[in-house]
Amino acid sequence: MSETSETNTIPWGPATGVGSMPGGDAREAAKTVTGSFEDFPYLAELPARGPGADMIGRSLGLLVEMYAHVEPSGWRISDRPGRDTRRARSWLGEDLDALEEFTQGYEGVLKVQAVGPWTLAAALERRNGEAALGDPGACRDLAGSLAEGLRGHLAEVRRRAPGARVVLQLDEPSLTAVLRGQVRTASGYRTHRAVDRQVVESTLRDLVAVNEGQGPVVVHSCAPDVPFALLRRAGVAGVSFDFSLLTERDEEAIGEAVEGGTKLFAGVVGSVDGPLSDPGGSVMGVRTLWRRLGLSPGILAESVVVTPTCGLAGASPAYARAALAHCAKAARSLADDPE
Repeated sequence: MSETSETNTIPWGPATGVGSMPGGDAREAAKTVTGSFEDFPYLAELPARGPGADMIGRSLGLLVEMYAHVEPSGWRISDRPGRDTRRARSWLGEDLDALEEFTQGYEGVLKVQAVGPWTLAAALERRNGEAALGDPGACRDLAGSLAEGLRGHLAEVRRRAPGARVVLQLDEPSLTAVLRGQVRTASGYRTHRAVDRQVVESTLRDLVAVNEGQGPVVVHSCAPDVPFALLRRAGVAGVSFDFSLLTERDEEAIGEAVEGGTKLFAGVVGSVDGPLSDPGGSVMGVRTLWRRLGLSPGILAESVVVTPTCGLAGASPAYARAALAHCAKAARSLADDPE
């Protein structure tokens, strides 16, 4: 099935979250997420619990036959699974238990998140303290291990929520830095060489294939200059980004993505405590961009999923609940008044 036809047959919900939530109570997080997004809930991440619940540690816990532990400088490759790996897997199990409880009988789309191979390679240290990114062989091994781990993880999610269509979100906030050679070495004085774009694209395509035939893959980046065209070539069905970081040079790629059937996950609601505008005002920029690109207002609501700008781990619980509810209201505003 082509990218466009695959995307257009998915009953995407109008709004969802990015991934992280404040606090450490898995049941409370699952209750909030499923209550806020009846059409597009997601498996919440709770990094406040500590190492292993953070987005890097959580994804490292998914790896097959590769292990990591926490050093003062970050996560480092290990020879065998230790306390940090066991803790990451235990917390993920708690989160899955809570999600299963609150999605009984659910039959819509359900999103799960994992760190993508390039951000993981930029964050995971080899034994010498340098990032795996600096070793092409280590990058290949890491991507292969992640792909295998995600297959098992997605199968487990489908077992727990058998009626759901599972969407995989790969978090790649370091992707642009990887492509531009901006990831610093351990000393901080140099940067790792830019990775060839074809290698980046090919690796992402292999990860997209993990969910092939089961559900779509979305890539999220809250960094500037998201490589929309590269991600589309890699086969992603949707791109999640911070709408406020778009510039004029992104507009052509955005227009081509929409016309190609790629779903836009537009981060328009702030992810840290602050005043929330009226729902219509939150998506005003999306409407304005649509007009500027000459795109049909009739496809606006079906092309855009409204989200926060990034995860909500740094927000207060009250604001996180308000922000998720605001996303849902803003999405309704977009559908009711696309122009």
